[in-house]
Amino acid sequence: MASGDTAAALPPDSAEALEAWCAHLAGQRGRSEHTVRAYRGDVIDLLSYAAARGIEDLHEVTLTLLRGWLAEQTARGLSRSSLARRAAAARGFTRWAHDRGLMPIDVGSRLASPRLARTLPTVLSTSEVDRLLDDAAHAAADEDPLAVRDHALLEMLYGTGIRVSELAAMDLDDIELSRRTVRVMGKGAKERMVPFGIPAERAILRWRDRGRPVLVNPRSGPALFLGARGGRIDVRTVRGVVGDIAGRVLADSTLSPHALRHSAATHVLEGGADLRAVQELLGHASLGSTQIYTHVSVERLRSVIEQAHPRA
Repeated sequence: MASGDTAAALPPDSAEALEAWCAHLAGQRGRSEHTVRAYRGDVIDLLSYAAARGIEDLHEVTLTLLRGWLAEQTARGLSRSSLARRAAAARGFTRWAHDRGLMPIDVGSRLASPRLARTLPTVLSTSEVDRLLDDAAHAAADEDPLAVRDHALLEMLYGTGIRVSELAAMDLDDIELSRRTVRVMGKGAKERMVPFGIPAERAILRWRDRGRPVLVNPRSGPALFLGARGGRIDVRTVRGVVGDIAGRVLADSTLSPHALRHSAATHVLEGGADLRAVQELLGHASLGSTQIYTHVSVERLRSVIEQAHPRA
């Protein structure tokens, strides 16, 4: 059975456990609505797989069953990343169920995930970033409110290295201009303060004082960045802005806001910042997530050497 919202077809005890676990993820663990929805679908799929084999009591779920379920997903052609997420969802559910006394042992603790091939992120050169920001600044010169907004959000994305979802969620009072910092609510509802530079400060001031008032309406609320109709800007719109400007300047309309985050992290690291400082900047829970940028820097150095060294 494909994953989806089919919890009503599950055995009553399994369905009740599923909903309690999802409430735990959202309430106690601070998982996003998107993550809870994805994990919920994964565990529905697992419990449906078990029920189809006559297993309706969580006490009867075994490691062999979990492995058989993942093997079926593999046979269906799921990607490694999807398989890894499903394995993570299963492990999280069985750990929670064991802690609540619903399973005698945590059978998912020994469930392995497929190893993911780690690809290096897209990183722009500083000159490419300058071209993007210069183009956005030039477009904002005629005071069109959307162009002023686009310039400000690009400066913030690169100037802080924040996630696009974090930018869209910003409120006016999250910005502290006197200290040039912004309060960001990251993954897991973890708050952090992120500094930004003078160019971002100027762009934000211009947007706040001259661009935003043109678009603001009763739907705006406290949102810092607004869409064309005055409501809080959404992630899709920000992605479109970045893609449109990159298409004009770099002939790459597929460039994502995440590339600006990657670029900011790499440039800060190359400028001499400590890896743990970059971890704090990006809001990574694990230093391992930040270490990929050391590999990016090495690869960039290798590319320079290959092009410039006479004996490369």
